[in-house]
Amino acid sequence: MAATTRTLPILLLSLLLLASGGASTPIDTFLFGGCSQLKYTPGSPYESSLNSLLTSLVNSAPFSLYNNFTSQSLPPYSSSTAAPTLYGLYQCRGDLTPPDCRSCVARAVTQLATLCPDATGGALQLDACFVRYDNATFLGVQDKSVVMKKCGASLGYGPGASARRDAVLDYVAGSGGSGGSAYYKAYRVGGSGDVYAVAQCVQDLSGSQCQDCVSEAVGLLKSNCAAAAWGDVFLGKCYARFSEGGAHSGSGGHGNKDEKGENNDDEIEKTLAILIGLIAGVALLIVFLSFIAKLCAKGKGTQNNHHPTYYFFLSHILPYLCFSQICSLSLSL
Repeated sequence: MAATTRTLPILLLSLLLLASGGASTPIDTFLFGGCSQLKYTPGSPYESSLNSLLTSLVNSAPFSLYNNFTSQSLPPYSSSTAAPTLYGLYQCRGDLTPPDCRSCVARAVTQLATLCPDATGGALQLDACFVRYDNATFLGVQDKSVVMKKCGASLGYGPGASARRDAVLDYVAGSGGSGGSAYYKAYRVGGSGDVYAVAQCVQDLSGSQCQDCVSEAVGLLKSNCAAAAWGDVFLGKCYARFSEGGAHSGSGGHGNKDEKGENNDDEIEKTLAILIGLIAGVALLIVFLSFIAKLCAKGKGTQNNHHPTYYFFLSHILPYLCFSQICSLSLSL
């Protein structure tokens, strides 16, 4: 049976969620996915067209962090049956490198095949990329339905901590540029102290749609994860995430990358300080040994008529300082 083409939003009916913990989160960690209930016939032209669409998504990922494609299914179809049009898009997190983006998208496409076998539509979110396809258009369509909402353990914020977190979230919510302008930031990051936040909307949205979606996600974070160590809110076309003190690496590349970067900087500074200290110590040792060597050389001809203090130094102290490696001293006193 060929695939049914009646309009169907990408219902996340078989929604799967994976809890995000405090451990390090690879870019391809599975967060959630869902499939359409409608099925296509294996081996049909629909499947060939879908495979072509998904291949285009993967092939485009090394060159752009976002792209969408429309693919017309291949014949044969009866004259009374229009060939269905397939729509697909991918989006990578804004801080990903092109190779990482391709790797993430390829992983998502592979997991979609396992999660949604023979489904006419599917969507899958990994930690750093999102892939979606369907035979009903969703491109440019706003979707603020809550797909995933998770909060970490309560930290028991002290005075000012909640205000700092809210300020960071407000910043990422409001840093997207003018909603009505042609240019806007789909990916936003912010941080203050050890609080980090990231937000992103799917780039098929307009500027105003993006701003509306991100603001909604940020509002849900504030109201649902008020005192949590971290929080994630994923809506249909955007997400917002935050973490404090690196408690949740899934808060996006920004916070954790900055934190790791700061840790790396600290380690570099410590290493440089140790090296400088060692070099200075060696230099002082060389100067000291040179001074002792000169005294050793002078001490060889020392007579008894020297000043008493100098005589005491030469006769009692200097012999212990003049090691065989520095000088061979025989005092004739």
